Amino acid sequence: MKLHTINSGYFKLDGGAMYGVVPKSMWNKLNPADENNLCDWALRCLLVEDGNRLILIDTGVGNKQDVKFFGHYHLQGDTLDTSLAGKGFRREDITDVFLTHLHFDHCGGSIIREGDRLVPAFKNAVYWSNKDHWQWATLPNDREKASFLKENILPIQESGQLQFIPLPEKGPDTNGLLSSMDFTENISIRFVNGHTDKMMLPQIRYKGKTIVYMADLLPSASHIPLPYVMAYDMFPLTTLKEKKTFLQEAVNNDYILYFEHDPVNECCSLQATEKGVRHKSFFQIGDI
Repeated sequence: MKLHTINSGYFKLDGGAMYGVVPKSMWNKLNPADENNLCDWALRCLLVEDGNRLILIDTGVGNKQDVKFFGHYHLQGDTLDTSLAGKGFRREDITDVFLTHLHFDHCGGSIIREGDRLVPAFKNAVYWSNKDHWQWATLPNDREKASFLKENILPIQESGQLQFIPLPEKGPDTNGLLSSMDFTENISIRFVNGHTDKMMLPQIRYKGKTIVYMADLLPSASHIPLPYVMAYDMFPLTTLKEKKTFLQEAVNNDYILYFEHDPVNECCSLQATEKGVRHKSFFQIGDI
């Protein structure tokens, strides 16, 4: 197995929305905002060579939206194509596209425009979601509707390339987390519900370590302290419970966290401190 960081660019989001109830006087020290209160965030995907499969986890924003859309988010930097090429791959090489959830900044690169048609960017890949989240995304609530863009989602199903990962039975614990499911021999999936319904976090067994792709449970290292919960989350108290349970498990088992949106830090280890769980050291996936 080999892991490759795939950077699909950077974009801007409102700092207050990203940090929820935490005052700007505190979060602005962690990710300073510009004059419009916008902070820079990464769109960091992960490419997994696993046997004869080449699995891309999330696909960033993509480039098919109009000028008005990109005017809100200030997309810049690398693209999926340039980043894949830098690792010696093309879109045609991808066998699986694993979508943690269907918000535009996680799945937008899944679909491209060919003339007037919207088609899969990865023509030889199976696209993976789960039935509950797919229904949640295609029949969105009013609060989350702006994050679920039909042009990113419906063409996946129309292409015939969509498959659903089975949902496990709810575990006997009381922490609100669903049990994990195996995806490959080396990858299992954790289901969480605070940010959006049935978001999937891949847990990868790699070189004797467990690496967890954090998606939007912990979008950045600055979100590790428990109160740092995004205003974008549908169920913030559920996120809080999920974070608390996960972070204790991660410390106990020496997990490595891989951050999708941290503009600076790619991975970190954790440690228990008198203030709670905090990062221990930062590094890149290639350093493992």
